[in-house]
Amino acid sequence: MSKFNLELKLEAINQYVSGTAGAKSIAKSLGVNHEVLRMWIKQYEYHGLKAFEKSYTAYSIAFKLDVLNYMNEHGTSPNEAAVIFNIPSPGIIRKWRSQFNAHGIDALKPMKKGRHGTMDKQKKEPAAGSIEALQAENERLRMENAYLKKLNALVQNKEKSPTKTKRKSSLN
Repeated sequence: MSKFNLELKLEAINQYVSGTAGAKSIAKSLGVNHEVLRMWIKQYEYHGLKAFEKSYTAYSIAFKLDVLNYMNEHGTSPNEAAVIFNIPSPGIIRKWRSQFNAHGIDALKPMKKGRHGTMDKQKKEPAAGSIEALQAENERLRMENAYLKKLNALVQNKEKSPTKTKRKSSLN
């Protein structure tokens, strides 16, 4: 849930538009940075009430590229681009730009969120007769041999140890 509901945002925007107070004083009374208030105002000017509708959006690679290309062609900041494209946070655009600059277009692909399942990463079995297969079999046989030696040693120790202990009677 956001800290500021729609009514509060609209009230702040109306105060600013009517000229009753400046952006910094309105922002201070709300306990928000004045740049955030300016962002609300610009979003409202561009998109009206639709700017404040909450909806989850998975942005496509094409959309992300369009936003980044628009910024490069028009020299807009991430804040301005967020207002124009109705993106809730300019931080998202900054993240896209840094990912694109560091890793190219593949970095903009949407990724699954959450924990990755261990079943997704299945071990690939080496081909029969290959060096890897023979090494894996050799390792398995070594482990089996070591296990059997341990088991044999435990059985022999158990046979050697006395199973019954004599109790001394204390009746005298």
